[in-house]
Amino acid sequence: MFGLGFWELLLLFGIVLLLFGSSRLPSLMRNLGRSVVEFKQGMRDEAPDDSEPVERIKSPAE
Repeated sequence: MFGLGFWELLLLFGIVLLLFGSSRLPSLMRNLGRSVVEFKQGMRDEAPDDSEPVERIKSPAE
């Protein structure tokens, strides 16, 4: 996972735990998960349709 070993992940988790505390960590992870889900849904909703023609902007050189 991202080239990180077990000890690096354990150290990273320890630092996050010290920064945010054990009481705020579950809500932080929950909000992060919701953000990822909403981002993925937004990307799916904003996908361009191939059925609509795209108007090309001509440059002055053309």
